[in-house]
Amino acid sequence: MATLFVDKLDPQSGTALEIGSSGDTVNLGAGVTAGFGKIGQVVQTTKTDSWSQSTTDQTYYNPTSFSRTITPTATSSKILILACCAWSATTNYEIGTKITRTVGGSEVDILIGDAAGSRTRTFLSERSNGSADYATATMILLDSPNTTSEITYKPVAATESSATLYLNRQHSDSDSAGEFRAASNIICVEVLA
Repeated sequence: MATLFVDKLDPQSGTALEIGSSGDTVNLGAGVTAGFGKIGQVVQTTKTDSWSQSTTDQTYYNPTSFSRTITPTATSSKILILACCAWSATTNYEIGTKITRTVGGSEVDILIGDAAGSRTRTFLSERSNGSADYATATMILLDSPNTTSEITYKPVAATESSATLYLNRQHSDSDSAGEFRAASNIICVEVLA
């Protein structure tokens, strides 16, 4: 094997530089860092059991054992959050949902709509129209937490007025093949600068 020492590689023509051929594996040596974004870590929490909560008007709730912690390796890292939540509620209730970030005991919303009068701010909302309906929420956010401390991300939801809020089950929840039990998850990906 030969070793090539250079300070810079430029394409002979155009702007694309190809290293290797189709099917080749290009490895970086131990301790070598590249000057482009890459994945630092991927962590996931799944929730397959059902949960229910009696709600108070527009108060956000986090289901039991449904959060994800991650500790970034650098303050310049971004965290890509992907969450899919199978919410439902008492028939014909609007459900608002968002993701919160907690660092050192301080919890904040990551992305919610602008304030507008008395309206409740949320990331997105969906109506649980019938007793067998899910109001499934898929949330994708890119967060810049600017910390190397442990972060907890939590999917939370609220109902428009007092009701019963559910995760992973329908309101009716009849014991029949036509009723479905769902699963929910949250994935956090550290994207290195």
